[in-house]
Amino acid sequence: MQPKPARGRIVDAAYELMLTIGLVRTTTKEIARTAGCSEAALYKHFASKEELFVTVLRERLPRLTPLLDELAAGPQRHSVEENLTEIARSAALFYEQSFPIAASLYADPPLKRRHEAAMRELGAGPHMPIRGVDAYLRAERDAGRIAAGADTCAAASLLLGACAQRAFAYDMTEDGKPPQSLDAFAAGLARTLLRGVSP
Repeated sequence: MQPKPARGRIVDAAYELMLTIGLVRTTTKEIARTAGCSEAALYKHFASKEELFVTVLRERLPRLTPLLDELAAGPQRHSVEENLTEIARSAALFYEQSFPIAASLYADPPLKRRHEAAMRELGAGPHMPIRGVDAYLRAERDAGRIAAGADTCAAASLLLGACAQRAFAYDMTEDGKPPQSLDAFAAGLARTLLRGVSP
């Protein structure tokens, strides 16, 4: 069996380290060591730790952005409720897996500001899913499948805010589990949001 290419090993190592020790404590030196390569080899594939972080989000976490792009381009493949349910399900999984990685940034405000500046340069950041859901909902509004006066940005923020909240709100409960399964949560959230934007 052929060994995995260096780029794949680097992304795997970055994902594992970011997930277990957090983004702040994960260094490019440690990623390279875990991947079995030099830091120079890492920098042949990635210009910065931030670029590697974005790659981890895009390639190792649930694929939220491609789903949103696909729905904005052709929203009528399924019902609005089915689409919103799939968005909610994917977003909840994405936030569940990305929060442990990025949470450590909030403990170091100067580092968080530098990280945010790097994300802006890469055209990435936590605002992008909101833009994606907003674009999808605008396409649905243009197609007449949701109310002409629907505030699509507010609806997108509500949907993703609920998914983000689910990702960390239940760690402190007695059993550490949310009160609903992921599928029940996604379906209920979609139905509730749809009542507010239906024509």
